[in-house]
Amino acid sequence: MKDGESMFSIGDKIVYPMHGAGVIEAVEEKEILGELRKYFVLHVPYNGMKVMIPCNGASQIGVRDIIPKEQVEPVFEVLSSESTEMNHNWNRRFRENMELLKSGDIFSVSEVVRNLMRVDRVKKLSTGEKKMLSDARHILMSELLLVTKDDVEALGQRMEEEIFSIG
Repeated sequence: MKDGESMFSIGDKIVYPMHGAGVIEAVEEKEILGELRKYFVLHVPYNGMKVMIPCNGASQIGVRDIIPKEQVEPVFEVLSSESTEMNHNWNRRFRENMELLKSGDIFSVSEVVRNLMRVDRVKKLSTGEKKMLSDARHILMSELLLVTKDDVEALGQRMEEEIFSIG
């Protein structure tokens, strides 16, 4: 298996689970706890955040290329499909959704966004689930924006239309 440094390079558009999608701007060496390591510097255009990702082990933590344009419509199909059965215990539901987010899979993230937005419309989410929805929406939007090159407002509006299209 290749290490992260040989898998990705400056200019690549990648997804870092739990942080979103961005463009690798640089590779920097940093000394942390007396050890010199290389890090990708990821710029996330959606919110302007910069994230440092260790080059070695990037694939083990779920870093991947953004989806191809052909996968955008299937993502919107997930958003408009029926909600999946969620646990009634908010604590279990939270853990299950967190696992889906940690997977880094855009379809899993889409499920979390769809399900939580629909639940929130019927009964207000807990503070923890509101934060999770905000994070999941950010992760999803950041990748879709890089793939589609749409503007934030148009993409956000389309997401909401798809999610609430089934009534």
